[in-house]
Formats: sequence, C-alpha cells, structure tokens
Amino acid sequence: MTPASRNRTLGWAALAAVLFGVLGVLVTRDRAPLDAFDVEGRRLEDWADDSSALVDVLRVIEAAFGTIGMTVLTVLLVVVLFLRRQRWAALLVAVVMAVTSVATTVLKVWLGRDRPDWQDTLGLHTNYSFPSGHASSTGAFAALLVMLLVLFVRRASLRRTGITLVVGWWLLVCVDRVLLGRHFPTDVIGGSLLGVGVFLLALAFIDPRPRLTAAKAEPLPEVYASEKRLAVILNPIKVEDVGQFRSIVSTMARESGWSEPTWQYTTVEDPGTGMAERAAVSGADLVIVCGGDGTVREVCAELAGTGIPVGIIPAGTGNLLARNLDIPLYIRSAIDVALNGQDRAIDLVEVGGDGIEDTHFMVMAGMGFDAAIMEGVNEDIKKRIGWVAYVVSGLKSLMFPAVRVEIQVDDEEPTTHRARTVVVGNVGFLQAGMPLLPDATIDDGVLDVVIIHPRQFLSWITVAMRVLRKSPIVDETLDRRTGSRVRIKASADTPRQLDGDSIGEGRELWMECIHGRLLVRVPR
Repeated sequence: MTPASRNRTLGWAALAAVLFGVLGVLVTRDRAPLDAFDVEGRRLEDWADDSSALVDVLRVIEAAFGTIGMTVLTVLLVVVLFLRRQRWAALLVAVVMAVTSVATTVLKVWLGRDRPDWQDTLGLHTNYSFPSGHASSTGAFAALLVMLLVLFVRRASLRRTGITLVVGWWLLVCVDRVLLGRHFPTDVIGGSLLGVGVFLLALAFIDPRPRLTAAKAEPLPEVYASEKRLAVILNPIKVEDVGQFRSIVSTMARESGWSEPTWQYTTVEDPGTGMAERAAVSGADLVIVCGGDGTVREVCAELAGTGIPVGIIPAGTGNLLARNLDIPLYIRSAIDVALNGQDRAIDLVEVGGDGIEDTHFMVMAGMGFDAAIMEGVNEDIKKRIGWVAYVVSGLKSLMFPAVRVEIQVDDEEPTTHRARTVVVGNVGFLQAGMPLLPDATIDDGVLDVVIIHPRQFLSWITVAMRVLRKSPIVDETLDRRTGSRVRIKASADTPRQLDGDSIGEGRELWMECIHGRLLVRVPR
C-alpha cells in the first residue's frame, strides 16, 4: 500500500471514529437530541410483533449471526484464505474480527447504555446496549467480504452481485436488531461504524494483497545475454480496463529490469497465432499472454520450439493451464511470476481429426459429455456469471447418450468401449481442484486417458466420489489408459472439445504428446 492510499484509509477510519464518538456522547450523556429517533424503534418492534412468523424468522437470524455464528464464519473464512495461500488476507480477517469483538465488549461496559425496555421477551438480553455487537461484527465481516470481492473477483457482474448480497445481509441483521427491540436504532448505527472503522484502521497497516515474492528473490542465472525485450499479447475483452492493465504491466516490467513492452491485441479473426509469430520474429526474449485457455493455447502453440518463454496471465473462466502450473490467478502476482519466475519445459499435444485442421492443445481434449457441456454453454450467461454457466450446461448434459468408441494407445491393439465421455489430458486437475486425471503430469511425455460410462443418472455420484478419492479401481464405469499417442474413433458423430473450446462434432480424434516442447514461466 502506498503512503497516499494508507493516508486516505486512515482518514476514513478517523472519520468513522469521530462519528462513533459523537454518537456515543449523544446517546449516553445527553440523549435528548436523538430520543425521537430512537423511539421509532419501539414502533418498529410493535409492528413486527403483530406477525409471529416474522418474529420466528428474526429470532433465527439473531441466533445464526450472534457470537457463535460469526466466530464460525470467521474461522471458515480464515481457513479458506489460508488454504488458498492468501495469508495476508487471512491475517487481516482474523485481526479485524478479533479487535472488533474486544472493542465492542469494552465499549459496551464503558458507555453503559441500558437495553430498550420494549425488547422481545424470549431470550431477553440484559447486558449493555451500545454499540450493537451484531451490527459491529456483521459490519466488519461485510467490509472484509466486499474487499475480497474487489480484490479477487474479476468479472464485474459477479462482483456487483456479490457486493449487493453482502450489503443486503448486513442490513438484514441490523434491521433484525431493531425489529426484535434488542437495540435502539442508534446502537445499530454505532455498531456498524465501529466495525467498518476497525476494518479501515487494520487495512491501513495490513495489505491483504499477495506479496510479490519473485522480484525479491535472487536473479536466476542467464544462459545467454538478453536485451530483456518484452512482448505482451492481450485478449482485450478479458480485462475490464485495458489502460490500467497496460500501466500495471509496464510499471512492473520496468521495476524488474525489462524493456518497455510492445503490445498486440487478439481479434476474433486471429485469436493469437499471428501476434505470437510477430513477437517471435521481432526477437522478443519473453512473451506474456493474457486471456483465457483458448488464447493461451494459440500463443503457446505458435511459440513452441522457439525457446522463447511464455508468461501466462490467466484471465478466462477456466484457466486450467495456469491452475495446473500453480500460476496465481491474482493479476499482479501472475505478472510477477511471468516477469521473474523460472522457466519450465512442458509438453505440447498435437491433435487432428475428421473435419478439423491439425492443431495443438495444452490441457485436455474430449469427446462426448464434456464437449457437450462446452457446446451448450450460453455465452451471454457465461459473461454474466462465469463458470456457473458450465454448471448449468453440465446439468442439462448429464445424460448425454453413450456411444461406442474404439481407443488405440501407442501401438497396442484397439479396444472397444461404451462411453458417455472420453477425456485425454496433459494435466490432471479440473476446476475446483477435481483430480480427473490424478497421475497426469504436464512434463512427463505421456497422455492420460479416462473413459467414463455411468449407466444411470445416479451413477454420476459414484463417478464423482471415485474421482475425488483418486480411486485406482478401473472398470466399465471409469477406465483409464496412458500413452504418448492416442486415437479415438466413435461410431457416430460426437461433440468434441480442445482446452474447453468446442470444435464441432466428428467421429475421430488423434493425439500425440510432444515432450518438453514449450517453455513457460512458473513460480520459483
């Protein structure tokens, strides 16, 4: 955090503290100016009391987001952030929620304001009233969630939806306190000011963003002297603000000793191949590509065999290659790895089939159910809700009809199977870390094949459990193969996909793994 941004954050924290202090004086020393406002809480409690169903709902909300409920939510959020290697964000959450809890308790005792005498009789609260503990904890937690959404959710529509839900939840809890008569309205306002103020104060000193570790490490030895010429290939529809993205990359490149980057944008007509070719011809020492798996595939395929490393800035929906290479999804961290990480030689897979030109893929190819999912995704829905669109399409495609397929691995005799889907992978993990091909490694020179044939709808549950457990058992429901060359022939036209992009129906795919063909930048 820069000194200017820290000062702004401290300024907002000071404003929240001043407002809280003024409110605390008015409600505990001389309440006359706010009596009329607080008395409205009685009218609201009387209104709610007329509906027993509403009161029951309010009591559930009260219990769910009390001390125990908020402690559970806090622990869960800290654990999730820690497991996702967002340790500074986890620390901020823990500090904010702990300080808010202690401050609320101390201020309640110090200010000593009694509860309203009209509160709901069931579960009567006898401790002090100002500030509201529910409001302070949910206010702080809501502020933390909004911060995390702004930091880590790239899709604007999802971010706006998330923020709306979080703010709505916080307001619901605040209204609950007044409708049950547990607190005066000013108690709820004071609690919210306290929670947000603690969050802002902590944010000024604990930066939740991932640290840029690669730039601080010792420089890697260079095999040859380079002018550190940098080329960037960007799919412009994948970033919200192209100008801001260019500024971030240019600044970080300069700080890491790279030249001012040259920029090229992909188009519908050319999703990256021509741009990668021009970057190679111009003598780039590093090419950074920002986009989804499709853009990354096009650029990597063109640069394979050139010896020019590729830095990947994942900006798509799946980002499967980046996930399997442990490249962070946070943009600044991904840029840092691209500029300062180490090179890793990975495999590339040549692929061909009926009705398609010979091409390459980096992650996975498939025929059947998985390809039907990609084919059935509504692009408008995908733009609005991201990966959830794949879930919707997947539910529609679960009972994709089984087809008879012939599979040949290397020079072995072909085998015949019934399958709803056949997936050939260069990597092992799908979204959410699902280990579809747990033994697959991107630099082992071998392809991993999985053949899935659940006979009934509920059999998908068995398949999912076996996949999650990384079960070594193979049978007609879930079978596996490995080899450097794979050929699949279907008895009927079947949907096909490469790296999550539908390539239309066909009856055949052949694939060959090219060992160590491409250099990519990965974390040290």
